[in-house]
Amino acid sequence: MKQMVSSALIAGFVAGLLGALLQYLLVQPDIVMAERYESGELVHFAGVVAAEAGHDHSTHDHGTAETTTEHDHGTAGTTEAHDHGEATEVSAFQRQGLTVLFAILTYCGYGLVLMGMINLAHQIGIKIGLAQGVLWGLAGFMSFQLMPALGLPPELPGMPAADFEARQLWWAVTAICTGIGLWFLCYGTAVWQRVVGAGLLAAPHVWGAPKVAAFGGIVPPELSAAFAAHSLGAGMITWMVLGGLLITLWRTDPAK
Repeated sequence: MKQMVSSALIAGFVAGLLGALLQYLLVQPDIVMAERYESGELVHFAGVVAAEAGHDHSTHDHGTAETTTEHDHGTAGTTEAHDHGEATEVSAFQRQGLTVLFAILTYCGYGLVLMGMINLAHQIGIKIGLAQGVLWGLAGFMSFQLMPALGLPPELPGMPAADFEARQLWWAVTAICTGIGLWFLCYGTAVWQRVVGAGLLAAPHVWGAPKVAAFGGIVPPELSAAFAAHSLGAGMITWMVLGGLLITLWRTDPAK
């Protein structure tokens, strides 16, 4: 038991660091861009509207305003500019630190769940090597991220969303149904077990995820699509590494 827990925590720690790195490289730029739209700094289709309207005078005035603002900021004093830079740096540092901490805690939890399922499989005589460990990681990705994303795609700041509690309930039900359904499909021997497995995979989506009352939002759809793809891609890689590390650190069959 001690070896299982330590293996799960070490694998979760390493996978969490990898997940945080992938989020920093792939996901966070999309979030920062969405926050600029949410704050009003950027406006979707604003450039297209201005070009079609031909507001040359407005564009000229905007440029003058920017120049004046920059000049005023520069004459405000070196101390104020320096303090603003320090606040921004501290805020960014805290944000990255919390992201890393959250990723580590999340994947340590996932590692404990996955290790428990692997141990259960081992107890009933299912041998799991490195390749199977990676596949188990993919199964975890399907259960906790991919299948729930079919009904609840990853959401950026500024995107409309359904009721939070309803979304959380549907996500939990989908994760549980997917995990059990994959078990029956992969390890079930009787026809009824595979039928039940397929039914469990489909059940949450037949039920249907909570929907927003109306579509809309201030974030461009292209950015939302990129965010969903980057989030799922980063999650898939991290889950595969988690599954492989679990088996590497805790071999069910030392001869393998």
